[in-house]
Amino acid sequence: MGTFIGVYLPCLQNILGVILFLRLTWIVGAAGVLESFLIVSMCCTCTMLTAISMSAIATNGVVPAGGSYYMISRSLGPEFGGAVGLCFYLGTTFAGAMYILGTIEIFLTYISPSAAVFQAEAVEGEAVEGEAVALLNNMRVYGTCTLALMALVVFVGVKYVNKLALVFLACVVLSILAIYAGVIKTAFDPPDIPVCLLGNRTLSKRSFDVCSKMHVVANNTVTTALWGLFCNGSRPSATCDEYFAQNNVTEIQGIPGVASGVFLDNLWSTYADKGAFVEKKGVPSVPVPEEGRTRGQPYVLTDIMTCFTMLVGIYFPSVTGIMAGSNRSGDLKDAQKSIPTGTILAIVTTSFIYLSCIVLFGACIEGVVLRDKFGEALQGNLVIGMLAWPSPWVIVIGSFFSTCGAGLQSLTGAPRLLQAIARDGIVPFLRVFGHGKANGEPTWALLLTALICETGILIASLDSVAPILSMFFLMCYMFVNLACAVQTLLRTPNWRPRFKFYHWTLSFLGMSLCLALMFICSWYYALFAMLIAGCIYKYIEYRGAEKEWGDGIRGLSLNAARYALLRVEHGPPHTKNWRPQVLVMLNLDTEQRVKHPRLLSLTSQLKAGKGLTIVGSVLEGTYLDKHEEAQRAEENIRTLMGVEKTKGFCQLVVSSSLRDGMSHLIQSAGLGGMKHNTVLMAWPASWKQAAGPFSWKNFVDTVRDTTAAQQALLVAKNIDAFPQNQERFSEGHIDVWWVVHDGGMLMLLPFLLRQHKVWRKCRMRIFTVAQVDDNSIQMKKDLQTFLYHLRISAEVEVVEMVENDISAFTYEKTLMMEQRSQMLKQMQLSKTEREREAQLIHDRNTASHTAVASKTQAPPTPDKVQMTWTKEKLVAEKHRNKDAGVTGLRDLFSLKPEWGNLDQSNVRRMHTAVKLNGVVLSKSQDAQLVLLNMPGPPKNRQGDENYMEFLEVLTEGLNRVLLVRGSGREVITIYS
Repeated sequence: MGTFIGVYLPCLQNILGVILFLRLTWIVGAAGVLESFLIVSMCCTCTMLTAISMSAIATNGVVPAGGSYYMISRSLGPEFGGAVGLCFYLGTTFAGAMYILGTIEIFLTYISPSAAVFQAEAVEGEAVEGEAVALLNNMRVYGTCTLALMALVVFVGVKYVNKLALVFLACVVLSILAIYAGVIKTAFDPPDIPVCLLGNRTLSKRSFDVCSKMHVVANNTVTTALWGLFCNGSRPSATCDEYFAQNNVTEIQGIPGVASGVFLDNLWSTYADKGAFVEKKGVPSVPVPEEGRTRGQPYVLTDIMTCFTMLVGIYFPSVTGIMAGSNRSGDLKDAQKSIPTGTILAIVTTSFIYLSCIVLFGACIEGVVLRDKFGEALQGNLVIGMLAWPSPWVIVIGSFFSTCGAGLQSLTGAPRLLQAIARDGIVPFLRVFGHGKANGEPTWALLLTALICETGILIASLDSVAPILSMFFLMCYMFVNLACAVQTLLRTPNWRPRFKFYHWTLSFLGMSLCLALMFICSWYYALFAMLIAGCIYKYIEYRGAEKEWGDGIRGLSLNAARYALLRVEHGPPHTKNWRPQVLVMLNLDTEQRVKHPRLLSLTSQLKAGKGLTIVGSVLEGTYLDKHEEAQRAEENIRTLMGVEKTKGFCQLVVSSSLRDGMSHLIQSAGLGGMKHNTVLMAWPASWKQAAGPFSWKNFVDTVRDTTAAQQALLVAKNIDAFPQNQERFSEGHIDVWWVVHDGGMLMLLPFLLRQHKVWRKCRMRIFTVAQVDDNSIQMKKDLQTFLYHLRISAEVEVVEMVENDISAFTYEKTLMMEQRSQMLKQMQLSKTEREREAQLIHDRNTASHTAVASKTQAPPTPDKVQMTWTKEKLVAEKHRNKDAGVTGLRDLFSLKPEWGNLDQSNVRRMHTAVKLNGVVLSKSQDAQLVLLNMPGPPKNRQGDENYMEFLEVLTEGLNRVLLVRGSGREVITIYS
């Protein structure tokens, strides 16, 4: 049993299961020979293509326990493997229920009808329904008992199942031989099996013996039992059913034989609705109205509606045994040889048997007998049994043991499949089913399998259970073909199957055929099965299949990523597609922990899981000395990214200096077209203590690097006060102070933030500044119109400031940095003394409004930016202000004689910064977030301290501030 025979016999037994003996004749009668041949050909082709794909996968390495699940999961990954594996497990379990129901149906219908526990209630007009209900109840009772007995046999040991398998298979083979022998016998000696017709309607012979209205007894004409079924008395003068009175009763041969020519009559389909008469074509019949018909008359009626798609769903389970052998891969000596040989040989054998039986049944058996599912016209005998030679009991006993064996095989394979899934640990709540007895028998999995199987038995109808398991099997087969196709197309180096007779086109054809059959069988069952598989997939993905099996989906993702990167390499994205692709610069402490975790929170809120996020950091030193610390730091960052739900990549650089490391990240982070366009960093709160690891010089140089790289820059001040992802603002404002046009970044960022739950209830306000002589009303209308075209909802307010102040802030800032640097050089102060001097000036400035004007350390704004006001106004303002304000500063200059030669423009610039800060505080002190234009540093490196001081004064007193510096390109557009 460890060779290919161990695969061939279970496949053969499962494939030649209940459908062959109980349903194939009925399918031929309803669909006709041609369409039945098409149905069987489609199903057998699907299974053959799947077997070819499965053979390629099975010979590409060792296949331990788990069979088809192992092959799919290692080829398509744990998510697909778990989803399809569980669907295949459910299909195998429901198949066990179907086989058990077939066993009970054979027993109660053909072997011992008197063993029924429930009897049909004799209700007038509802005899057929009463019999159907009683049969279903009997199948539930006997099915439950049979399931318990079979589960006990499997629990005792699989070796007993293997021993019984040979006996059951022998019964199947004898039954098939008896059918062929019976067909040959009909060619020269057809059996005498009369079928009674009333008009063209088939009659059930369960309640009468003589197929005649009257017959002669002792020279007297007397009525028959058939007369009493259609008339209200036994006398010839009694009132009879109108159809019975106007049509003759005739007899035809149910099995006329191969030479009878009945093949042409059975060539075409005869579909019917539920409750329709089983009628013979070509027999004269007088139609009558159906109003007077009583439902207790002995007609043979169709029990369900028949159509092509429904018959496909009912038939397909007869070819679902191709995985029976592979499911026992753990018990095979050489699964790589046994699975392809045994499976393909079993499919070839059964395909020949099925197709030949369709032709032979159509050539031998009358059409009304073929459509008589339960042999009512044959006094309740099995149709194929009447055809077989030497005795009908060969077929009955063979069918009984065949379905028993198939049920045992399903109850043996399904728990092992579940055990393999549970032991992989990809579905956490199934892990308990990975345990079993000391010898490895899956005890708990068997218990769950029996409970699910009982669900199918309670349904009790074979025709209702068959489409359910068809969906699960077809889905499994579809993914087996997909796995083979993906592996072949990817051409991964590890894809080296020993089985060479495969091609990706065959796998793709098999996958397409499986998908088509799913929707042909039942579109709503197909959607339901896909929904179950999708839910399992997402659950495994969410809860965690952290497995790396080298699966094809990962390789497919790499190929797709490579293709996409090559596509986006050609140029920058259009403005409509622009979104912040963020490089987050993190600082680490001495233990390689992140100093400001809220930066990642802000990133998650800004990105909402979309676009590119690169979390970068720098370790100072050499890689040889710091590689272990780098690994630990990277692990800490990844853990924090998981906590903050930041979806992105981590990139850590070890460099000889922090300055060079940050520059390298800005230059080289990302790949191809997937590079960052925005840098997010925290404001260096301790910049005045320059001895810190991230000094203000590094900060200013980083600002210069982002400008040179044409990247946007976001600087979060007071980052530790920013909200976490779990917090929710129930009210408040996001205030935007729009002084300099930056390509739309100030407009876009609040919109993106408000997509997140943290900021969703905050309202957006936009403030812009105007000179006194400007038309503030018109400016407000223009800005509102602009926001309307941008599809952004926000309140607009124009803040008027003194013309001198605003001109100083926009035009003269390019002059002040150089003058301050020269002043500091002339003072010849040490670093500590300069800080003390700056603090002294700050204290004096806060004492009086006049002293504020002496704070001269403000930097220039970025060069080459679009000003809010025209250059002509600013030039005129410069000339007007050249001689103004000198008197107001004399008191300040008298405090220190060496400050007397300060330029008036520097004084006014810092005064403007203080003034603007006061305006922002008056409007936005209670805002949840304030966004401000961030001016650029001076071109030369002198006066960087003044630049930091200016930014400090500008944002002083605000709770949460996001300084924004554009990249020099438009990032938002009014066009669709």
